[in-house]
Amino acid sequence: MKKLNVNLSRKFGIIASLLALMLVFTLLTNKFLSVSNFLNILQQAAINLCVAVGMTFVIITGGIDLSVGSVMALSGMIMAQMMDGGMNPLASAIAGLAVGVLLGALNGVMIAKMRLQPFLVTLGTMSAYRGINLIISNGLPVRGFSSAYVNFMNSLNSFVPLPIILSLILAVAAMIVLKYFKFGQYLFALGGNEEATRLSGINTAKMKIMTYAFSGFCSALASVIFLGRLGAADPQAGDGYEMNAIAAAAIGGASLAGGKGSIVGTIIGCLILQTLNNGLTLLNVQSFYQTFAIGVIVLIATMIDRYSSK
Repeated sequence: MKKLNVNLSRKFGIIASLLALMLVFTLLTNKFLSVSNFLNILQQAAINLCVAVGMTFVIITGGIDLSVGSVMALSGMIMAQMMDGGMNPLASAIAGLAVGVLLGALNGVMIAKMRLQPFLVTLGTMSAYRGINLIISNGLPVRGFSSAYVNFMNSLNSFVPLPIILSLILAVAAMIVLKYFKFGQYLFALGGNEEATRLSGINTAKMKIMTYAFSGFCSALASVIFLGRLGAADPQAGDGYEMNAIAAAAIGGASLAGGKGSIVGTIIGCLILQTLNNGLTLLNVQSFYQTFAIGVIVLIATMIDRYSSK
């Protein structure tokens, strides 16, 4: 009961923080409170949310995935090059998603089968995947690959942009898995006590591989949305997205020690980060102050998690 009360208090706290942030920017700039600006916040948050959902799953297991930005960039570049070569956009998107799953699974295999540290493995693949992306693209962006695809991804469905719909479908599916499927229950068990979970007859290695593969899928889905938003594939796309994903999950209540996390909390975390970035941009605050603000928020979230754990 006490743990439930703490979790509810934390969720109400981050919702209150989001509302307070929105109120502050509404008072400071008349450009913030508009439908077009809210849609802009939600569309940008949709990209971060896709990456953060996968990161939340990984963090629940007690791991970390620093390669999400590089996976996003590489899968997006391959997808754009396929479309630029004349391949059907849907087939290209499926191929890009498959690449994301493969790259994520490779992380999982090294972590689960070779028993390497997640931080070091994904730090290495972050650089390796980014290098492959630069090699196959010669460091140059791909533009003008498919106007039909760009138009479709920026289309409105009852005034709700498609990227928002895709990210919400992913988030809802993730929530259902965590709450109602055995896989979700095993994730929390794995993060809480890996050895006890293994002794209970659960294949922990398979769980880790599947979790990192899912993280790769989420990053690739983010690249599908990103390509539609930008209309180009950039070799440096996704740079720093691992920080935003970790921050969103941490704000939402995920513990880097494992065994704890919430998709609802991650959604709110993404909205807080994007609202902060959007509001500071409207106030003409330089981008490096925004980076500083995100770092401070992560530190505060970590201290709150430490206090609530006690």
